[in-house]
Amino acid sequence: MKARSVPGATRPFRRHVLVRVVAASLVAVAVLGGLVACTPKPAGPEAAAQTFLTAFSEQDFAAAAGGTDRPGDAEAALAEAWDGLQAESLTAGTTGAQIHGDAATVTYSYEWHLPKDRIWQYTGTMQMGRSGNDWIVRWTRSNLHPQLGDRQTMHLRTKAAPRARVNEHSGGDVLVPGTVYSVAFDASASSDVLGAARALSAALSGFDKSLTAQSIAESATAASGALAVVRLVEDDYATVSDALGAIPGVTVVQQADLVATDRNFAPDLLGQIKKTVIDEVDGVAGWSVVVTNQYGVDTGVLTETAPQPAPSFSISLDRPIQLAAQAAVDARVEQAMTVVIEASTGAVLAVAQNKAADRGGPVAIAGHYPPGSTFKIITSGAAISTGLATPDTMVPCPGRISIGERSVPNYNEFALGTVPMATAFARSCNTSFAKLASEMPADALTNAAAAFGIGPEYGVVGLPVFSGSVPPAENTVQRAEDGFGQGKVVVSPFAMALAAATVAAGHTPVPYLIQGRETTVDGDRPAITPEMVEALRGMMRLVITSGTADRIRDQGEVYGKTGEAEVEGGSHAWFVGYRGDLAFATLVVRGGSSDNAVAVTRDMFAALPEGY
Repeated sequence: MKARSVPGATRPFRRHVLVRVVAASLVAVAVLGGLVACTPKPAGPEAAAQTFLTAFSEQDFAAAAGGTDRPGDAEAALAEAWDGLQAESLTAGTTGAQIHGDAATVTYSYEWHLPKDRIWQYTGTMQMGRSGNDWIVRWTRSNLHPQLGDRQTMHLRTKAAPRARVNEHSGGDVLVPGTVYSVAFDASASSDVLGAARALSAALSGFDKSLTAQSIAESATAASGALAVVRLVEDDYATVSDALGAIPGVTVVQQADLVATDRNFAPDLLGQIKKTVIDEVDGVAGWSVVVTNQYGVDTGVLTETAPQPAPSFSISLDRPIQLAAQAAVDARVEQAMTVVIEASTGAVLAVAQNKAADRGGPVAIAGHYPPGSTFKIITSGAAISTGLATPDTMVPCPGRISIGERSVPNYNEFALGTVPMATAFARSCNTSFAKLASEMPADALTNAAAAFGIGPEYGVVGLPVFSGSVPPAENTVQRAEDGFGQGKVVVSPFAMALAAATVAAGHTPVPYLIQGRETTVDGDRPAITPEMVEALRGMMRLVITSGTADRIRDQGEVYGKTGEAEVEGGSHAWFVGYRGDLAFATLVVRGGSSDNAVAVTRDMFAALPEGY
């Protein structure tokens, strides 16, 4: 007979297993709960103190305060400490304990990490007491710092470092820490844009004549957002602040900046210098942690670090020379400029150009101009270095000479016949130097120019310069034209001042503007020979004593070379040379006779204090 399956026959067995599993689980939970409930608090005062310090360093103020005998007071004070110090993190620990019955003293160490990588370390002691079988912290604010009273808090204070200044060659300030006011105009915030622009122009035209009502209105209307109009120094802003405040749409933002002590002292050049150093003028701020009482009054200092000012910057510009050069070029209506270099060091002592020249940018240091007869310094050097001629070599100086298809004249076709090269140099015979250059190798002028500093690229920090270009000339006619400073040769006044400095010093100096900032030189600069230096000095002196620059004879022992460079619409007037350690190059654009450049240079020397 087949057995039958009886429904539910196995249920009693399953119920029994389930009861056993549940019972076991309940026992496990009970055991686990008992373990949690009976977990002992830290044994000993040092362990209890460390628990407090760990919770405090983790900013769990409630947990830390729970380990004290005054949780309410402790929690508030712990939070105040973090807030007052603006703390970023804390490392806190115990370093030992002494037990005296139911009382103990625990030594602690704190290392606070405050903003801007400031670290503050100190040690102290906290008192512990028994509470039943446990140890707790006896709360007092000296648990935060040993010098802190119960009604005192700690606060971080910062003190800005004095900003660096910029000094000129003789030590006087040219840029100092100050305040500027940035004036902006938002056309969308004004119901009468043209009227506001007229008022703004009236207020500001004394500082910038280009700020006409029309230019302001057009620019502001086209701008997305506020149009930056002008930046004023504090004294200037004070004279127009009321007027600006009454113009709808005008906003003014006050900013810390470096400001010029004299707005007429090389303003464009100082602007370049400011851009170069502005990120380095702030120094390192000082800081302290002070104790304040319940009224918020500082009553003590717990730690203090003095500010570290950034060192001042020294620039090579010399105030008397710069002012004298500026006054001299300002007297001309044509574009006029002068660069002065200290021959022995390469320090750029003056870069002056008048307002007419300013319209072309920094042309005194980066302009491209044909040098005219001043380039005969280079051609003479090349003739000496290649063995072609010396100052005593007799050379022809006809009124006009033909070289290839080029007919080269002297000024007004004057003729001297056959004369020493020194005489041809002093009287500026184009024909003599065109012929000499035509007989040189293709790269002779290029190499000679490099020996005078012309051609290489100079990375002068704060001074964008162009040192000239003298390409090799395979063509005889081009060499001839290059030989008297026409052709394809172009230079800046800076380049020619460097060439004059080379003759004065006997070597090519490395120019610089900011002391301590290295100038890079990309390109060869062959050493100039002593024979070349000696020869050129004698020839350049003759230009003053018996040549084309006799106007400046009363200004001491000046050495130089004049030049006129033919250009469309006239000719540039040049004078290049040195007196003592001051090497200079003066250019009057389309100034005609080189005597005009000599006159500008003479005015500069005449204005210098005695001893220069």
